[in-house]
Amino acid sequence: MNKEKFKKYGYEIIDWIADYLENVEQYPVKSTVKPGEIKNLLPSSPPAHPEEMEAIWQDFKKIIIPGLTHWQHPGWFAYFPSNNSPASILGELLSAGLGTQGMVWETSPAATELEEVVMDWLRQMIGLPESFAGVIQDTASTATLCALLAAREKATGFAVNTQGFSKILRVYASKEAHSSVEKGVKIAGYGRKNLVYIPTDEEFALIPGELEKAIEEDLKFGFQPACVIATVGTTSSGAVDPLKPIGEIGKKYNLWFHVDAAYAGTAAILPEKRWALEGAEQADSLVFNPHKWMLTNFDCSAFFVRQPEILTRTFEIHPEYLKTGVDAVVKNYRDWGIQLGRRFRALKLWFVIRTYGLEGIKKIIRQHIHLAELFSRKLQEDKRFELLAPVYFSLVCFRLNDGRGEEELNLLNKQLLEAINSTGKIYLTHTTLNGKYTLRLVVGQRTTEERHVRQALEIIKTKADSLLGQKLSG
Repeated sequence: MNKEKFKKYGYEIIDWIADYLENVEQYPVKSTVKPGEIKNLLPSSPPAHPEEMEAIWQDFKKIIIPGLTHWQHPGWFAYFPSNNSPASILGELLSAGLGTQGMVWETSPAATELEEVVMDWLRQMIGLPESFAGVIQDTASTATLCALLAAREKATGFAVNTQGFSKILRVYASKEAHSSVEKGVKIAGYGRKNLVYIPTDEEFALIPGELEKAIEEDLKFGFQPACVIATVGTTSSGAVDPLKPIGEIGKKYNLWFHVDAAYAGTAAILPEKRWALEGAEQADSLVFNPHKWMLTNFDCSAFFVRQPEILTRTFEIHPEYLKTGVDAVVKNYRDWGIQLGRRFRALKLWFVIRTYGLEGIKKIIRQHIHLAELFSRKLQEDKRFELLAPVYFSLVCFRLNDGRGEEELNLLNKQLLEAINSTGKIYLTHTTLNGKYTLRLVVGQRTTEERHVRQALEIIKTKADSLLGQKLSG
C-alpha cells in the first residue's frame, strides 16, 4: 500500500470511526448472529494474491460488523465496561503508527519515562502512598498472576525460580474473588487445591476472622501461607473486602497482600469513594483497570507494587543481547512483568488524562454512580423486584420475585434476562448470589445517559409484565 492509498483509507476509516462513535446506538447492542455464521462467510484458505483495500474494507462492513457486540453502545450494561474515548483512540493510533517496542529504556526512552509519569499520576489520583511504583500490564489477570509469582518468590526466598517447589504454599481469597485468581494460582504452580476460599459476610465481603482461622489451620498441617488477595468491587456483586484488617493479618503472617480493584479502583478517584481503598497502603500490590471505567481503550491495566525490587527480582533475566550502558540508572519495564516486548500503552493514557483532566474524569464517574443509584431507587419502587447486594459503585444486582419457589424464581429470571437482551436495545448479564439467579446492570459506558437508564427500566418492567402475564393467563 503506497502513501496515497494509506492516506485515502486512513481518512475514510477515521471518518467511519467518528460516525460509529456518534451513531453506535443505532446498532443492536448484542450481536444476533448464530455460531459459525461469520466463519461461513469467510474463505477457508488465505488469498494467494494481493487483494484491493476497497474489497477488504467493504467485507469489514458487511461481514465483521454484524458479528460484533458493541461494547461502546450506551445500552451496554453487561459484565463491566470496556471503555474508549476519542482521545484514547488517537493515542492508540499514534502508538500503532510509531510501532514502538518499549522493552527497555534504550529502545524508546520516552515510552518508559512517560509510563513512569502517568503511573505516578494514577497513584496520586487514587490516593496510594509515594512508596508505590507502577507499571502498565495488559489486563488485571496478568497483574494478579505477577503478584502471585512475586508472592511465591518472597515466601521461598526466591528458591522456586532456581530450584522449583519444595514446600506447599497456600493462597487465600474470598469466595467472590475473580476467576483470574484461580487461573493465576494454576499457572504459577501453587496448584488449584492450595487456593483456600474464605467465607463471606451478608454483603459478600471476605470475613477477616475466617481468614486468620484458615491460616492457623494450615500452619498446623505444615502448609506455608504465601499470599492473600482482597477484592474491591467483586465481579458478581461489587462487594468490598475490608482491606485494613486483611492487611494486618497479612503482615502478622508475612503474606503477600494483593488488592484486586480492577473495576472499582477508578471510583477511588472520587474523595467520597476513597473509603473503598482504606488499608490499601498496607498492600504489597494493587491493580485497577483504566480500560474499564477510565475512558481508555482496551488494554491498559495499572499495576502498583510497594517493593518493586521483589517484583523485578522475580522476573529479571540478563542475556547479553539485552544489556545496555544505562541499565543501572533507568527502569527497564521488561523486568516488571511476564512480557519482554511491550506496547506503548502509556501514550493513550496520557492523552486521556490530559484531555479530560482529573475533574472531567470525576464528573463522568459521579454521573455513572448517580445513574446506578437512580436505577436502583426506581426499580425498588416496583415491589416485584428486589436488590440482592448493596450498591456501592455503579453495579446493581437484582431479580424479579413474585413469591414463587427459589427454583422457579431462578428459571423466571433467566427467562427475563433472555427477553431483555432479545430487544437489542440493552444488554445485561447475570451471576448467582447465594444460589439465586441474579441480574446485573452496570452503568459505566462513556455514552450512557439518564434516558438510556430509564429506557432500561422500561424494558425490564415491560418484559416482567409479559412473563408474569403469561403465567397468570396460563
